[in-house]
Amino acid sequence: MTTPSGRIERAITGFHCDEDGEWVAELSCGHGQHVRHNPPFQLREWVMDEQGRNEKLGAQLTCPLCDRAELPNGLTLVRSSPEWNEHTIPAGLLRDHRIAAGTWGQITVHHGQLRFTLRTTPELDVIVGPDSTQAIPPEIEHVVHPLGAVRFSIHFLSIPRQNPGVELPPHVSDE
Repeated sequence: MTTPSGRIERAITGFHCDEDGEWVAELSCGHGQHVRHNPPFQLREWVMDEQGRNEKLGAQLTCPLCDRAELPNGLTLVRSSPEWNEHTIPAGLLRDHRIAAGTWGQITVHHGQLRFTLRTTPELDVIVGPDSTQAIPPEIEHVVHPLGAVRFSIHFLSIPRQNPGVELPPHVSDE
């Protein structure tokens, strides 16, 4: 989900304390984000007690790591695509499409170049070259275009579910 300004938002699925005792929100994308009560700069009294944190489960936070298409830690390989080229690339990849909730993609270019565009504001528009990879965040529109002769494949990676008891908003899948 993106905000009107194009930033990516993710649901809070849980919380944990880091090694310094600071609270970290666990997000539906697999990333973690510090949520501090640090007056007068950050007013988040709710983070100070369990009830306040529980009330924020399912709430949306912007995720700058998703904005930059950075893979979270702890993903599990689910499957890999066949190797495609400029002639065998599925038509659906050449138009705007999304990866399902709970799944990240990782493009690997084996030969040639591929343009990857993530539909955020501003757009993330990169040329992925030989032996390079590009992460694809879940649920965000993107498109790829071959730049001449190319061979590439995509790995699909699953996000571990941090808190299976959390009721997520209707647009956030549990699968």
